[in-house]
Amino acid sequence: MIEGIIIKGIGGFYYVKTELGVIECRARGVFREKNITPIVGDRVLIRINNEDNKGYIEEIFERRTHLIRPPVANITQSIIVMSIKEPTINFRLLDRFLVMAEYKKLNICICINKVDLAEEENVSRVLEIYNKAGYKTLRTSTKTMEGIDELKSVLDNQITVFAGPSGVGKSSLLNKINPNLKLKSGEVSKKANRGKHTTRHVELFELNSNSFVLDTPGFSSLSLDFIENPEELSNYFREFNEYKYECKFNSCLHYKEPDCEVRKQVQIGNISNQRYDNYLQLLEEIMNARRF
Repeated sequence: MIEGIIIKGIGGFYYVKTELGVIECRARGVFREKNITPIVGDRVLIRINNEDNKGYIEEIFERRTHLIRPPVANITQSIIVMSIKEPTINFRLLDRFLVMAEYKKLNICICINKVDLAEEENVSRVLEIYNKAGYKTLRTSTKTMEGIDELKSVLDNQITVFAGPSGVGKSSLLNKINPNLKLKSGEVSKKANRGKHTTRHVELFELNSNSFVLDTPGFSSLSLDFIENPEELSNYFREFNEYKYECKFNSCLHYKEPDCEVRKQVQIGNISNQRYDNYLQLLEEIMNARRF
């Protein structure tokens, strides 16, 4: 048997990258019996049929990480891509992506793309908010090639999920990093100011022997149904962690409670008011969902 990684799955067929190349495989029936479905990113052992060079997945190694949307395993980092313009950056959606990545304990990098379209002051303001919150940030442009080499370095020796809404330039960035990928990139609809969906299925693309990237379908909304208790939400806002233990109540939601240190730091300016407002909206969403 030979070891490999599933890079694509379509219609019950799994394409496994091995030292012998990419092998088309089927999953053994035992996985169906155990209600286990192989997914992209799974490290597997396969048996190859010498007659037709097709394979069968015999074993799936333990997953280090497992994302539900998109369904992918063993991701080591998330690069969240947002465009500064066309479409205009959606801070609420960005923070939603960050909560999901924090929940999965992924390394996180925020990539602000299309910086050539905006005033420097606007780009710097966005970067300052998220640098202050404790995130690594990149500024990129496929037109001027700004930040492309740095992005390539961040991707090295990682299995990375590229996340972000449609139209922000995820596929275009990957094509600049590796022109051999030839990913289809979409134009932004002028009418709706949203990108057209161009990525149709989940697939890992190999950048080099130790680096893979997942170009995911664009999202316009993401459920936070994995958060069972409203008190959990603050765990996924990094900048809150420095102050929340000084709140009067251990169960403080940083909402309307008295002597809340987090709210105090928002007023002082140590926590972004924009980030805090987004936190409150997400908190309200989670609290409303629990009422049903």
